[in-house]
Amino acid sequence: MPMIQLTLPAAVLSAETRRALQQTLPATLLKWEGAPDTAFFRAQAWCRIDEVPDGGFSSAEDDLPRFRVDVTVPEGALSDRRKEGLIKEVTADVLAAAGLGADDALRVWVLIHEQPEGTWGAAGTVVRFAELKVLAAQARG
Repeated sequence: MPMIQLTLPAAVLSAETRRALQQTLPATLLKWEGAPDTAFFRAQAWCRIDEVPDGGFSSAEDDLPRFRVDVTVPEGALSDRRKEGLIKEVTADVLAAAGLGADDALRVWVLIHEQPEGTWGAAGTVVRFAELKVLAAQARG
């Protein structure tokens, strides 16, 4: 049950590109979580893109666009190897969408937030990572 949120300056991406990223980013996240590619898991992978007003998101050095990607996953869902792969691929996804190259990679920050067990709820109940693992195993057959 991951969630991925991209924050960026307004008007950096076209509406079409934002819609494409709302498909790409959760797919990338599910891949690195090792979740099965099923309708159930895709429906639980949420993506939010927040645009801040012009001049509202920059560095102390310049006004070049910056991108912050916040990833929320259940604690234990990502090993160190999976975190590294996720960060690398999400950075590439954002750079490609913005028409930027690898030289601009420092303008993309990816922050992974691991939600402690027992603190994530959905459908009026606590969601346990162990339960999600069982669902994923069943979906793989």
